[in-house]
Amino acid sequence: MIYKNIMHEMGIAMQVAEIATASVPPEMKDVQVEKINLRVGKLAAVVPDSLRFCFDIVTKDTLLSDAELIIEEIQVVARCKACNTEWTITGPVFLCEKCNSGDVEILSGQELYIESIEIAED
Repeated sequence: MIYKNIMHEMGIAMQVAEIATASVPPEMKDVQVEKINLRVGKLAAVVPDSLRFCFDIVTKDTLLSDAELIIEEIQVVARCKACNTEWTITGPVFLCEKCNSGDVEILSGQELYIESIEIAED
């Protein structure tokens, strides 16, 4: 199971590195990226420590090699379609905490995107 998780995070780390590298304008090829800020939902099945580990491997000897990967985890928030109640889901059960309906809409918690990339100033 650990191997499978690391492979999932390795693919994500590779994509983050590719996007971050492509985001640096060609005329700034000698800059150092300081931070990459990610927003990752709890339902994205990402283990932050594994992602950081993989990111360090993928970015070795690149302009991202000293970049810090900042991961903001986004809680799972749902809205009940029956009674319109919104709440943060903290367990494995996706039932409305007010009316017990299973007809819910996920509002957040599935995100996985780069929020920003910070480049060192000269």
